[in-house]
Amino acid sequence: MNLTSKIFIAGRGGMAGSAVERAFRAHGYQNIIGASSKTVDLRCEEATDDYFSENRPEYVILCAAKVGGILANSQFPADFLIDNLRIQNNVILCCQKYGVKKLLFLASSCIYPRLAPQPMREEYLLTGPLEPTNEGYALAKIAGLKLCEYLNKQYKTNFIGVLPCNLYGFNDNFHPERSHFIPALLRRFHLAKVNGSPNVTVWGTGKARRELMFSDDLAQACVFLMEQDYRDRPFINIGTGVDHTIAEIAQMIREIVGYEGEIVFDREKPDGMPQKLMDVSVMNQLGWQASTSLESGLRQTYEYYLKEIFPKEQSSFRA
Repeated sequence: MNLTSKIFIAGRGGMAGSAVERAFRAHGYQNIIGASSKTVDLRCEEATDDYFSENRPEYVILCAAKVGGILANSQFPADFLIDNLRIQNNVILCCQKYGVKKLLFLASSCIYPRLAPQPMREEYLLTGPLEPTNEGYALAKIAGLKLCEYLNKQYKTNFIGVLPCNLYGFNDNFHPERSHFIPALLRRFHLAKVNGSPNVTVWGTGKARRELMFSDDLAQACVFLMEQDYRDRPFINIGTGVDHTIAEIAQMIREIVGYEGEIVFDREKPDGMPQKLMDVSVMNQLGWQASTSLESGLRQTYEYYLKEIFPKEQSSFRA
């Protein structure tokens, strides 16, 4: 890559995509293109092909995806499977068709078996049953990884997949029903503080363990990998190598928000996978590791919510 290379960030409007764009621009790359879902529907084969034909990107980072928390994944598994398959197939196949020099495909740690040994190594893929609450999404991501692997084998492309742990950060989705658990908890604790609610309910037992990474750290990892000619593995884990229980995370968010009420765990709701801890030894050996502490990242994300999201929610409440 050079600083004038044309880089297409698919999904640049989302949390991961916007962080990736910030990181590339910070490293001096300025020839960055992208389109919103309103102008180019990547689920549509014709629209995606037209975009590639017209713009001819040299490098592609595929961040676009249909994402959501346990509730959304449980309620709409077909949508998560179908939409993500369409997006991935269209973009990945266009990368092959139009001779993209390198593609980085953003997958997910949920592709690993529900009871995979911890920490999860790259070779654990497809060694056991998936977590039922996000199986549709996971199956789509597995298919995308395998498509990249097979295209590399058959057509000598340079397509690599990355498997980040649970992400959070700026431009996250704070929707009360469709968000992941970090923005959901930040919003829930803040509204409880504002409204003087005596307690906040958290899904599950609180015992499940999660590894969390600030989205800007993921973005730095993406730049790092795109600048290297790394072909040893078709996909690679990205994370911090440290996990916490949901109870510990909820307590940390409670303290950051300044909420003084009680945390109540709804044990009737699912925990999801018992633990999701990534083995990040390959990335560490390459010379990269995450730099943002969990507390610092959560504070920055909460400040973003207060500045960018909560004022709009207040307006809608008043309306």
